[in-house]
Amino acid sequence: MKTYRWGILGLGNIAHKFVQDLQTVENAELYAVGSRSQNKADKFAKEYNASKAYGSYEELIQDPNIDVVYIATPHVFHKVNTISVLNSGKAVLCEKAFAMNQNEVEEMIRTAQDNQVFLMEALWTNFMPTIKTLKDFQEKNTYGNIKHIQAEFCFKAPFDPKKRLFNPKLGGGALLDIGIYPVYLALKLLGKPNHISAESKLSTTGVDLETKMSFEYENGVKADLFCSFDQTKENFAFIEFEKAKVELGPRFHETDKLSIITSNNTIEKDFNYQAKGYHFEIAHVQDCLDQGLTESPLMPFEFSLELIKTLDEIRAIAGLDYE
Repeated sequence: MKTYRWGILGLGNIAHKFVQDLQTVENAELYAVGSRSQNKADKFAKEYNASKAYGSYEELIQDPNIDVVYIATPHVFHKVNTISVLNSGKAVLCEKAFAMNQNEVEEMIRTAQDNQVFLMEALWTNFMPTIKTLKDFQEKNTYGNIKHIQAEFCFKAPFDPKKRLFNPKLGGGALLDIGIYPVYLALKLLGKPNHISAESKLSTTGVDLETKMSFEYENGVKADLFCSFDQTKENFAFIEFEKAKVELGPRFHETDKLSIITSNNTIEKDFNYQAKGYHFEIAHVQDCLDQGLTESPLMPFEFSLELIKTLDEIRAIAGLDYE
């Protein structure tokens, strides 16, 4: 088995979490980290024992010893960062949201295909055992068809117009940052909706503080979804099948537990993994690279495109614009 040398591009909070899990994955080596600040890169590299610390993204991208780069910059930079890495011949795992809109995602995919290099959106929830179990229930018709989904992701964020979450120039707003998780869950289980309704509450900077969404499907099936920077909730997801109700949460997007509630009893499943959950997608990327794949069979381009198209449609309906 090959040992893969990882480069980390962008050293914010999520990069710390990702690297902590990376160090638990077999045949994964934290080789290089890159920041726009040499001091920040040096500090990060020292904390996690990386071999190289670069004070610019360009230096990291040009390092020939890196096999795969994890991109953890703000959404608005994902396209340009991803394309630069792909053009250097390195594989890319790019944090969600994949990019700002459909056009950007399509350009990233074309670049990966032109270079015949691996690219995947880092939507870590997709690789959690809870989601795999849910999908198995659906595919095996264990509890009948899904009738309704309710999912939310909300936390109170102190307002600061200079911070990424509230800055339209950095792709701020609840929808792209956390609303993507409820939207993902609905698409994963129910596919593209027949009708979408959406409304947003805006901050003074113009980004969405909250967005409420409803997806309608055939036979009266619905998904009611919500995201907010203006209130804190437990962030459950409820999936109502014909013969059971499945609860994920609290914090459904990263939980290692689910409950199956039937008319007779409640079954608790606890997958009890010790890492944060990023290790599942990291191991999957390395498995794809071992097989010589340039696209993930579990997070294919088609799904990432459908996800960004849906987010674009929600934005248009809710009147959300980004600079």
